Amino acid sequence: MSAVPTAPNIAPDVVNIEINGVAMTAPKGSMIIQAADKAGIPVPRFCYHEKLPIAANCRMCLVDVEKMPKPAPACATPVMEGMRVTTQTKRALDAQRNVMEFLLINHPLDCPICDQGGECELQDVAMGYGRSVSRYVDRKRVVADEDLGSLVATDMTRCIQCTRCIRFTADIAGTFELGGMYRGEDLQIGTYDGKPLMTELSGNVIDVCPVGALTNKVFRYRARAWELVARESIGYHDALGSNLYLHARRGDVLRTVPRDNEAVNECWLSDRDRYSHQGLAAADRATRPLVREGDTWREASWDEALPLAAKLLKDAGESLGVLAHPATSNEEGGLLASLAKGLGTGHADHRLSALDFADDAFAETFQMPAAELERADVVLLVGCNLRHELPLLHQRLHKAGKAGAKVFAINPVDYEFTFAIAGKRIVAPSQLPGALAAVAKAAGASLAAAIAVHEHDGAKAIADALKNAGNAVVILGETAENHAHASWLRAAARALATATGARLNRIPQGANAIGLAHHGLRPVGQGKHAGAMLAQPLPAYLLYGIEPQFDFAHGAQAVKALSGAKVVAFAAFASDEIKKLAHVILPIGLLPEIEATLTNLDGTNQSTQAGGKLPGEARSGWRVLRALGGSLGLPGFEFTDLHGLRAGLAPEAPAQGQGLSEPGKHDAGLERITSTPIYRGDAVLRRAAALNAHPLTHGPRLVLHPEEALARGLSDGGVAKVGDGVGSAALPVAVSARVPKGAVWIESGYDATAPMSPVARLAVVGA
Repeated sequence: MSAVPTAPNIAPDVVNIEINGVAMTAPKGSMIIQAADKAGIPVPRFCYHEKLPIAANCRMCLVDVEKMPKPAPACATPVMEGMRVTTQTKRALDAQRNVMEFLLINHPLDCPICDQGGECELQDVAMGYGRSVSRYVDRKRVVADEDLGSLVATDMTRCIQCTRCIRFTADIAGTFELGGMYRGEDLQIGTYDGKPLMTELSGNVIDVCPVGALTNKVFRYRARAWELVARESIGYHDALGSNLYLHARRGDVLRTVPRDNEAVNECWLSDRDRYSHQGLAAADRATRPLVREGDTWREASWDEALPLAAKLLKDAGESLGVLAHPATSNEEGGLLASLAKGLGTGHADHRLSALDFADDAFAETFQMPAAELERADVVLLVGCNLRHELPLLHQRLHKAGKAGAKVFAINPVDYEFTFAIAGKRIVAPSQLPGALAAVAKAAGASLAAAIAVHEHDGAKAIADALKNAGNAVVILGETAENHAHASWLRAAARALATATGARLNRIPQGANAIGLAHHGLRPVGQGKHAGAMLAQPLPAYLLYGIEPQFDFAHGAQAVKALSGAKVVAFAAFASDEIKKLAHVILPIGLLPEIEATLTNLDGTNQSTQAGGKLPGEARSGWRVLRALGGSLGLPGFEFTDLHGLRAGLAPEAPAQGQGLSEPGKHDAGLERITSTPIYRGDAVLRRAAALNAHPLTHGPRLVLHPEEALARGLSDGGVAKVGDGVGSAALPVAVSARVPKGAVWIESGYDATAPMSPVARLAVVGA
């Protein structure tokens, strides 16, 4: 939409209007306030927000319209041909001041202790339109606060009933958790049932609230807005790369807020990106180099630790395995690739959670950009819990659903979405490739003989919908990409997309999986991939930003392989598990503390600024790698600054293979469905207390179909022992019909579930 001063226009889709004597055009159907905003003419408002449906609650935006008998709300009055609007007449200003006075009648005068002080819309507008003295002398009303959980704090006496938070949860998040209760002067905003906010986007109600009624519980009482310094950064817990600001005071990151980017996250931010900064200050942060002597650890200087690490790596040479977390930056990834090449080893990888390497697949950019997903008309989700994997991409799909898009799902769990599902097929993990292959076959695709087809009733309906769509996409999620036969799923998905004209979006398994693949952190020549490095242990490893028991597909296997090797760990956290495995720990900064570049799922390179200070003697990873490479005399480490490092990077997309894994044997027992908890996906998230206290963090548990639970004498809330012959655990039981028969859903990311294989057949018995 555009509304700019211009000469009269006779285009059929715009009208000519005048605001404060300035002639302009505006699209038909748009509102006065939208035209005024585009033209840079200020109109006060509280309830209006450009991303939310119009409510016209507050009446603060009253303006004078020629030939109208009384002031009209600019947010709810459509523009019309020849309309003349004035925002500064005596009638308009009197109306705005009167509304302001009514809004302040019951508002508490607690600005000195309000967390919103200094960045409050009510304060700002009151300065321009409020009276200097209140004429109200009666008792103000008081509203009881409500506990909305560990993330959002409430002071509902400050609420002015703008309903922005209600409209956000209903129309943007799609969860309908907030509403207005009672009527008239007794109106209150709340949840009615007293439960915490469950949406994964709940922190956005803080941003849209124009007063201090909803504030950041983690940030509350820690600093004032004018004490903070803002630094541009990006989210690093998923591949979307949401744009954000880090707000720091004296080098400590105290708050994270969204930064507008319509192509990525619009003006929203997931709770995962908003609150994860809490994990930066964990008690086990690595602040000084650590050197192992026998079974004990001691702190060392960089001058001592770097030569020890260099010797371990040089002695390993071509037998060294280089493994990096898939959120590692492009600069660090490029240096790790150069280090591996200089040492003569081809064993380098970042695909830590993958199980099937038969097709040698790497993350690739979305064929349908994230911003375009909201305009899709048919979507097929395969092995994908989009709401937890990419919360803001799920929000885009929610918009598409409201616009009439048909969404189908082939999943191992009947995951909860905020949009209607046109058709779904819920099957055990082993049947996922066959269920997708049935759709591809129904679409007339040519499939490799190795892929068994499991016919089902909905296959033709999904195939026809994709064929007849004008803008269709197939999305492969975490379960598909990390499946034991992921190569089958990728082959079937490509065949289906080719046969129907749909586009294929494979969700990258890591915030910078695309960037690392492009910057050479991948096996070279006869080099082993991540799975082979652990299945056939090497004598030495370089681990970069990894917690082995959680970040690898099979944590127990990884720990076993690493325990018999020499390990140099570049780590932000000196956890007990790392101390058991490593011989040298080099402390490095996390993304909010360094300058770096990540490549998001659309293939866009996005840069960050250092928002927080590095703790203790920790250093930026690229600086440590430069010093290490320099001490080893390796080529490619001659640069002196970040600019020189970036100038030497030469990204190149890897070739995608077409191989298929061999059919596996199925032992007796229940199939394990493995997924990553929304707030346990990396080391920082696992240390963010508020996120781990959120109800979406269920804790270690096993979820069974009611009939499976009944057959084993288990009940909801009980405890069961589960094992795969290698590892076992006693876990709380949850019963849900969302899980298919023959399977048990156990999330990864917890100490209790780490010992078991992600794809094992499990024996489940009563406690």
